[in-house]
Amino acid sequence: MKDTRFEFSDNSLAFFIIDKILCVNLISVNSLPYVYNMPKPGFKSITVSENVYKKFYESYEKNKKKLELKGITSFSGYMTSLMEETVIRYETFAKHGPYMEKVSIDQDRILIKDNKRNRIAEILLKDGELQCLLDEKTDCIHIGFVYSVPEIYLMMDSRRTQSARVHSVL
Repeated sequence: MKDTRFEFSDNSLAFFIIDKILCVNLISVNSLPYVYNMPKPGFKSITVSENVYKKFYESYEKNKKKLELKGITSFSGYMTSLMEETVIRYETFAKHGPYMEKVSIDQDRILIKDNKRNRIAEILLKDGELQCLLDEKTDCIHIGFVYSVPEIYLMMDSRRTQSARVHSVL
């Protein structure tokens, strides 16, 4: 990879170009120039794969009307709100998470360690409903915790898909 740097005999011209014209870096890769816009002052940029970007952008476009009602009017604002939400969730789990931990997830079973009671709670997914075998309830604190674990939704979707296949065969 070839790195071409542009040099100016007059530094003031270089600073003018950098400060006044979008702060652009020109880098030549395989003799083809790429232009990278630098973030505005007070902002940072991150790099993600095209697949990740596409997934988030499609979600933004799909939910654009709802997001505008929340005051989110740009893709950048959408990503900022998602990151802020994630940080809040992470901080909440860091504070309250020690009381419960996900131990494992199987096809139709989730094991949760309840550190307050020093017990393992087994949660089953049966007929599309979560059931706690420890408390023998469908609405206990363990069930609430399981609903906060993202993998549960993948498991539930998988079970619905399997059920739909069985019913379509019959």
